[in-house]
Amino acid sequence: MSISIPTPHIAHLTEEDYEHVYEPAEDSFILLDALEIDAQIIRDDKPIICLEIGSGSGIASTFLTQLIGPGSSLVLSTDINRYACKVTLRTAQANNITLNPISCHLLNPLTNRLKGKIDILLFNPPYVPTDSTELQDTQELRDIGGSWAGGNNGMIITDVILDQLPDLLSSNGKMYLVTIVQNKPLEIINKMQLKGLICKEMIKRRAGRELLSVLRISRK
Repeated sequence: MSISIPTPHIAHLTEEDYEHVYEPAEDSFILLDALEIDAQIIRDDKPIICLEIGSGSGIASTFLTQLIGPGSSLVLSTDINRYACKVTLRTAQANNITLNPISCHLLNPLTNRLKGKIDILLFNPPYVPTDSTELQDTQELRDIGGSWAGGNNGMIITDVILDQLPDLLSSNGKMYLVTIVQNKPLEIINKMQLKGLICKEMIKRRAGRELLSVLRISRK
């Protein structure tokens, strides 16, 4: 039986917010749709530690929290952009849930403590192919540019997490990753299978010039 979860309220966000934080778009909503497809599986697994990398507006972390429902789950989020952390907190409050946004690069201060403990990992990464200078500049500015500039094949930031993933996921752990065709999803699937993980393309959708997909990467 499918489970329908309402899209989080984001009416509190302003044009000024969107000058600093990525406005939810098709890539955001395809991630929500993938989570909704797996809603019963996620609930049955009773995740304890969930984490979103690059929370931006907070819409995905909020949606996941609503999907899981009240219980013992801890939902964390990180973002290199301090403004995004504040906006994520506001989105949580607007939807009457609790989130724990952390201002940091990827998982840097958390990696050792979370090894083998992450049950759900969400990542809508900076996936647009750019040159290395643009990638470096946007990361250093720690503002909205860091939400889309992805370097060579749009995969420089994503590959950092994929290389760590086997050490991060719990025994029932799952990662939901947004990609575009330029990221070469089939190569990602093969790479993760070589690392002993199961990788499946859950959903695919065209949005303007982008062909989006969500990959589920899991232990089993």
